[in-house]
Amino acid sequence: MAVLAAASGALSAPAAADPPARPAPGRVEFPTQCVPPQEAGLPPADGPTTAEITVDNPAPQVGDTVTVTYRVTRTPAVNPLAAELPADTLTPTGTVRLAGAQTGEVTVVGARRNSPVPPGTTLGAFLMTGTFTVTAPGETTLAPGGYSLHTGHLTELGTPCTPAGTAPVSGRLTATPLPTANLRYLALGTAHGTPGATVKVTAAGFTPGAPVTLAGRAGASRTADRATATADAHGRLTAELPVTDPATTAVVGYEGPAWTAAKGSGPAAYTVIAPAPPPPGTQKVTATVEPGTLSMTQAGTETALGAVPYGEGGGAPGKLSTVTVKDARGGPAGWSLVGKVTDFAGPGGTRIPGASLSWTPTCTTTPGSPSTCAPGSAGPVGPDGAVLASTPDADLVGGTFTVDAGVTLQVPPYAPPGAYTALLTLTLS
Repeated sequence: MAVLAAASGALSAPAAADPPARPAPGRVEFPTQCVPPQEAGLPPADGPTTAEITVDNPAPQVGDTVTVTYRVTRTPAVNPLAAELPADTLTPTGTVRLAGAQTGEVTVVGARRNSPVPPGTTLGAFLMTGTFTVTAPGETTLAPGGYSLHTGHLTELGTPCTPAGTAPVSGRLTATPLPTANLRYLALGTAHGTPGATVKVTAAGFTPGAPVTLAGRAGASRTADRATATADAHGRLTAELPVTDPATTAVVGYEGPAWTAAKGSGPAAYTVIAPAPPPPGTQKVTATVEPGTLSMTQAGTETALGAVPYGEGGGAPGKLSTVTVKDARGGPAGWSLVGKVTDFAGPGGTRIPGASLSWTPTCTTTPGSPSTCAPGSAGPVGPDGAVLASTPDADLVGGTFTVDAGVTLQVPPYAPPGAYTALLTLTLS
């Protein structure tokens, strides 16, 4: 809206000014009405509330649990009793409003702790705490909501206090997203061929519509073999690569000008077999070790987590069904087992974010396996995926590996009773 100012009988726009600076988080004051209980026979108390919202982690990662503290240093609410309110008989509860990247309300509760309050005197300072799970990256603001002061002396009485309008922002946090796993994968129709043979290449996990380079590798070096293809709308592609360079020992696929760990697939083993005529009077005897596949099996398809008490929330523990990975490819490419989980759906449409599920992976290598299995990092699983276990690239890889994980779902307090179910998907590549 333009603002006009009168000067010498004419209307003109004022000079442009910088926008007002955004107020820093901290202590805020807002008008409040506190309604004493009907039994007290007192009129509503109107006046300012002075409060401050703080968090224990102003720079969390998506999936982290943040503790919120709502501290009130002044309230218009008065002692509703005709006598002195004894010490430690006042229990505060309230809400903190979230806006910005994440919206909603956080329930906060205080301890039963107060100094004695004479009759008709305003109640003293108090604080309340609560927790919530970060579900979205970016800045989230926190503002005081309404609160209620419950007195439990002689009789149970409650004094609800409601802000007149919207209370100002008192706290902020900026969340960072979870790191995403590279799920690019490449497979060959055959693992060997004579010079000039064409090998069928299938790949998945690339950016939809992106140009993908298929290239020969000899260890960490490039060879002369090269082809290009375009990923379809699902990030998949099928192409043919002529392999003429005898130095080629593997094939990779990547987006961009050169292979990188973030935009490329792991190498798929390939051997160039150059036929040579046998010397006179000899016979060439050949035995071939056929490469197998990379596969996994699960001990079960369901994981049951422990129960948590209603109103308290906390961690619901469990154990992932054991996964057995068998790598019989015989090439230089390691493997990665990645898991991702949907939100947990509960009674009446209640949802617990998938980022609330965390795991602590373990991985055991069967004796005699050329590769050594490494467990993924302990932490949130989430919808973007986290590594459960992996083996590195090497001159020769393979073996059998047993993968387990302890899992815990952080259930918020007062989640409606009932079963909460999600789908955990494991991808081996």
